[in-house]
Amino acid sequence: MNVLIIGGTGVISTGIVKHLLGRGASITTYNRGRLEKTASASVKHVVGDRSNASEFERVFERSRYDVVIDMICFTADQAESTVRAFGGRCEHLEFCSTVCAYGTKIPPHVLIDERFPREPTTTYGRDKVACERIFERAAAQGRFKLTILRPSHTYGPGGSLIDQLEFDGPTWDRVARGLPVLCAGDGLGLWQSTHRDDCGKLFACAALNPKTYGEAYNATRDEVFTWRDYYRQAAAALDTRAKLVFVPASWLIHQRPNRFGFLSDITRFHGAYSSAKAKADVPDFEATIDFESGARETFADIRRRGA
Repeated sequence: MNVLIIGGTGVISTGIVKHLLGRGASITTYNRGRLEKTASASVKHVVGDRSNASEFERVFERSRYDVVIDMICFTADQAESTVRAFGGRCEHLEFCSTVCAYGTKIPPHVLIDERFPREPTTTYGRDKVACERIFERAAAQGRFKLTILRPSHTYGPGGSLIDQLEFDGPTWDRVARGLPVLCAGDGLGLWQSTHRDDCGKLFACAALNPKTYGEAYNATRDEVFTWRDYYRQAAAALDTRAKLVFVPASWLIHQRPNRFGFLSDITRFHGAYSSAKAKADVPDFEATIDFESGARETFADIRRRGA
């Protein structure tokens, strides 16, 4: 299986590469070469900037791949560029979208599955849905087979570990030093976190799987926990306990609207998703890495990088 990953060195991509290598795939990555390269020497690397559409399309104008996995497509223009570059030149396109495509509503049964309407409330979510629709139109025209994957919070070595308030804040340093940290609301909001290797497994095992053609999947582990659970397990990975101070989300956002945009847009709402469809169609997909173990591994990597 000949696979191109547009991206290839980010958190999720690292998990994808690991499992594709396990399937014996021949892998090429395309990115700017700015992140630490941790993949096997057998992975071919092409340096380039996909935001330069003409260069991006020219690089691949004579290439053909069994599978193209687009991990860094964030705008409609980039999606159109991917279609021009690979339409008719790949069997299967996998697009990394996001659960932000669903917006902030929740169904009566709480867990959001892939039948839930796409009603994004953030610019990020709206742009990803626009990309989904461009790829869906191209697939309907027979340009390639399409699979859409929607991760939620994915973490692991190579990245930071979010807290509820900020994507890359000082919370864990404070927890490690025994200082109190803020938690929005009562800490009972629902959340999911999936290790990069588990998330990457779904991408890798869905590749060239005819059951996934024309389908969308939530790329999440089953466990749903509260933010109290999240802080408790992350603190345990630091061999301590988190001292939480609960404050209203609206009050925090009012104090520092620019700082707490992540809370305002995403984490003050429930984020709980079903992966049943993915597990049914891709039997090898099973999230096995518990959050405390994954957080411990992530913190160790953060220390190693001096981040």
